[in-house]
Amino acid sequence: MLVTVDLQDAGKRLDQMLHERLPEFSRSRIQDWIRAGRVLVDGSTKRASYLVRAGDAIDVDPAEAPPLDATPEAIPLAVLYEDADVVAIDKPAGMTVHAGAGVHSGTLVNALLHRFAELSGVGGALRPGIVHRLDRFTSGVLLVAKNDAAHRQLAAQFSGRQVEKVYLALVHGRVKLESGRIERPIARDPRHRTRMTARRAEGRAAWSQYRVLRRFERFTLLEVRIGTGRTHQIRVHLSSIGHPVVGDTLYGAPAKIEGLPLLGRFFLHAHRIRFEQPSTREEVTVVSPLARELEEWIQGLG
Repeated sequence: MLVTVDLQDAGKRLDQMLHERLPEFSRSRIQDWIRAGRVLVDGSTKRASYLVRAGDAIDVDPAEAPPLDATPEAIPLAVLYEDADVVAIDKPAGMTVHAGAGVHSGTLVNALLHRFAELSGVGGALRPGIVHRLDRFTSGVLLVAKNDAAHRQLAAQFSGRQVEKVYLALVHGRVKLESGRIERPIARDPRHRTRMTARRAEGRAAWSQYRVLRRFERFTLLEVRIGTGRTHQIRVHLSSIGHPVVGDTLYGAPAKIEGLPLLGRFFLHAHRIRFEQPSTREEVTVVSPLARELEEWIQGLG
């Protein structure tokens, strides 16, 4: 395919410009093409860091992505709850749930395959047992289905909004109200494809309900319940009311906070989940204590 550089794109990195023009491909995949010589600028190979110029003719020869494979890896897992149908994992921040663009190992799925003899296959070979997900840098409780029947039953509960999901979030600023509800549709940000936005009229319906747990001089600790599970929902909704999650630079939080150490993640934790056990139909509640690094960081606030 041929891409011509417009005046507005002049001065951008080659990989950045191509990712913006071809958002269906990850930036890491485009960088692989550049390294392999599958991207030519006016007939010549360039580095990913090459700054494009207006009028450059870029010939892109896409390559098929290498097949991903979910293989067992001996990665420690903290189990919060387990029965014949379901296991609840205490996912640490920094762990990706399953393989994807640029991530081929070290995922929760790799760890699950090593730990458990059998998981559901409803989600496909790359996502065994995965009924729902958490962002990479969100810690806390995550449910995994051990068999197909349990997976389908849990999935129906999630889609029917019967599962109660409660998060803890530390946000910048003093939230004015003691409690509130944010009901704004969420859509892909058309200008920044890695972001979502709640500032467009169109999008998927979403609501988040919060209440204040504790106030600090510059921050507010919130309990957040979500009735929908949109991508980045809590992060987007809280940012939309002027209170981004601490550490979440993608949605407006500062990278550094004067007088405080770097957190190295964002302050969002999946604290509690309540669901119906697929076989017995009994109500089950699983709680994940606040991650140690978050507990220590908040103690430093006094």
